[in-house]
Amino acid sequence: MVNIPDIGDKIPLMFRAQTKGRSQLQYIDSKKDENDSQKWVKEWIERVDENHPQFGQEVKTKEYQISWRFVTNGGQDEGIIRPVMGAYGIPFYPGSSMKGAFCQACTPEQKQRYHLEKDSDNPSLLRFHGGYPVNDWTENLLDIVHPQQGWQVKTPNTRQKPSGESGFALISLYQPTLKFGISTSIEQPDWEEIWTIWERALESGLGCRVSSGYGLPKDIKPSKEPLYKCFLKGQGMAPKSLDGAREFRPNIFRGAIRGHSLRIFGGLTDAKNAEKLVNQLFGGIDGEATQGLLAVDFCVKSLELGTFAKGYKEPTYTVTGELRWILTQSLPENQQECLKKLICFLTRFAMLLGGFGKSWRRADHSIFYEDYYPNKPLIGCHWQWGDKSSLINDNKVRDLTHVHPFIKDVRTIAKQWMYLQENIPITPDNSAKWRESWHPKNVEVWGRIAEDKDDSLAIKWLHKAYQKLDNLSIYKTSVTGIVTKNINQVGRLWYRMYPKNNHQYLELLTIFPDDSDDCAYFLGFLDENNGQEGKFQKIWPK
Repeated sequence: MVNIPDIGDKIPLMFRAQTKGRSQLQYIDSKKDENDSQKWVKEWIERVDENHPQFGQEVKTKEYQISWRFVTNGGQDEGIIRPVMGAYGIPFYPGSSMKGAFCQACTPEQKQRYHLEKDSDNPSLLRFHGGYPVNDWTENLLDIVHPQQGWQVKTPNTRQKPSGESGFALISLYQPTLKFGISTSIEQPDWEEIWTIWERALESGLGCRVSSGYGLPKDIKPSKEPLYKCFLKGQGMAPKSLDGAREFRPNIFRGAIRGHSLRIFGGLTDAKNAEKLVNQLFGGIDGEATQGLLAVDFCVKSLELGTFAKGYKEPTYTVTGELRWILTQSLPENQQECLKKLICFLTRFAMLLGGFGKSWRRADHSIFYEDYYPNKPLIGCHWQWGDKSSLINDNKVRDLTHVHPFIKDVRTIAKQWMYLQENIPITPDNSAKWRESWHPKNVEVWGRIAEDKDDSLAIKWLHKAYQKLDNLSIYKTSVTGIVTKNINQVGRLWYRMYPKNNHQYLELLTIFPDDSDDCAYFLGFLDENNGQEGKFQKIWPK
């Protein structure tokens, strides 16, 4: 009998239990040179067959590229999403899933024609062989997900992240080209109709996390109009995967607007009902899984990934594209019209007061505070409406006087949606006790007109004293957030430079006051100068 020392360490992670000391794919340790998920992926692609499977001669095939990421959950390891795998380790989209998606895209007549009804006694006339990647799918497989809503919206004066809100890994294919196969026993099949149905199925997305932008095809013209769409242009810090690859992530729009919907509903009803409303819109798990009414798709027109050379060489993106919100289920006409208004105004709300992606609570310092550099970390992002149509139709706030009625409209439309739902009371006097619930007693918005990008006033207050005589500052306080070796506290201030015209900006401060002296002094300072020429004035509430 041969004694092999440390034999357990020689077993590939793919075959180990998900437990401490054996394999923890989801756990990310920034101090490690190589996490288990990185090792798992490395072991996988080292042993996988280099040749993709071949369909039989009787199988008709077509190829489609996924616009961003694609993931199917193999369900083989608890707590980690990783692809379904076929022979020789090749990831694939199962034929059974393909059949289900195809059936959902069929009309009742088409289901009957191809014997796809659930209660049909006849065998199906179509056979679905699934789909396989045919390009180099082995790059950039490690994906990171960061749940943030509890940490950024709900948690009061805590310095500890809520349980379950650290980043965790999942494994997804980056922009794969998938070849799908279908065969039939029909003598003269109408392949044009069959592939049209399949492309209609692709429109809704394939695999997991579709509502977050995963699994959506590239270059397929939608058969129906999105519920709402707009054209955006933005720049900011690009996220990096565990292996250092940088990318632009379309799910930033869903994350931001989901958070804002929590804030708005949280100021109109209690926490439980606010979360119920948000899960209804965007999906979620509260006892049982809920499929959201809305899915996001961002069709990139141009994308440039770069490096900010003046600072710490962080990765950056500059992107333009069309943001689309897709209705995933049929609704009564009155609800659909109200939901269209709601997602439209929530998107405009996000554009007016913040942005999308990393550091969305801050204006882009590289544009509005160039003196802050060099040799400093990149801070903030900057978003604007990206074409003439969106400037006309979506840019409803063109002056400071428009801000208050716009915020009022957002809350009114949210109430209208609540009226249409059963058993959701509007109780602003019993609203969610969250740090950032949008309630008149919980938030203030201040603004001024900045004549150009160099006329930004408050951006310096994030780093220096706002009142030099008494050396009053909000730097590294609960107002702006405290980040040290032992403290990581989300601040209570959003800072935005919203484009007003070719030169001017609406300089906006959104503040969720706490009971600290630093906050009281700062609000007192703003109030002393309220409405003076060139100074900030209180916009909301009035």
